Amino acid sequence: MDPKITHVYLMPGMAANPLIFEYIKLPEDQFKIHWLEWQIPNKSETLQAYAQRMCTFIKHDNVVLLGVSFGGILVQEMSKFISVKKLFVVSSVKSHYELPKRLKLLKVTKAYNFLPTQLVSNIDLLAKYAFGETIKKRVDLYKKYLSVNDKTYLDWSIKQVVCWDQEEAHPDAIYIHGSKDAVFPNSCVGNSIIIEGGSHIMIINKYKWFNENLPKLINH
Repeated sequence: MDPKITHVYLMPGMAANPLIFEYIKLPEDQFKIHWLEWQIPNKSETLQAYAQRMCTFIKHDNVVLLGVSFGGILVQEMSKFISVKKLFVVSSVKSHYELPKRLKLLKVTKAYNFLPTQLVSNIDLLAKYAFGETIKKRVDLYKKYLSVNDKTYLDWSIKQVVCWDQEEAHPDAIYIHGSKDAVFPNSCVGNSIIIEGGSHIMIINKYKWFNENLPKLINH
């Protein structure tokens, strides 16, 4: 094992598979990238227990963790169980206060128990859940990226986002957010790196920014 290599673990967003990271390339003499994948949760599993379970897929010490969207919430929880060199939270939220009103309303009314997640074989509906936009023109693209359509997983995931109880930003996290993120529009405040014009899927379509800046941010 080369001690000079930093291991970078990437966690995709809700319903997404790790192919969303296919364009993320870091200098191979310094970094090795590992893709994490969603596991199907037990229905009653807490987010903390799930985070602890996901940590078993981390096979190195002092790693870099990067999570997108719901994956960003998850890596914040995972970092409570393992020591990390750097923690990146992309297109996500720092606390439950940044959740949009529609999600807060789901929590108050407990309506998340009644969402039609059995319909998510409809790729357009799944994209609305996961990316905050409908995708009539880009269906094939999203079919490639959105493959975790298990109903148990989706019901559980939506509930975990809606009911997340983090009160304030993780003190060691580096938050990176797009100025045009329609899913989490309240997250550009506070201590964040803002990517102008970045949408909720900027890990896919602004990958050049990440390839250029992640090495500097990791080694800083």
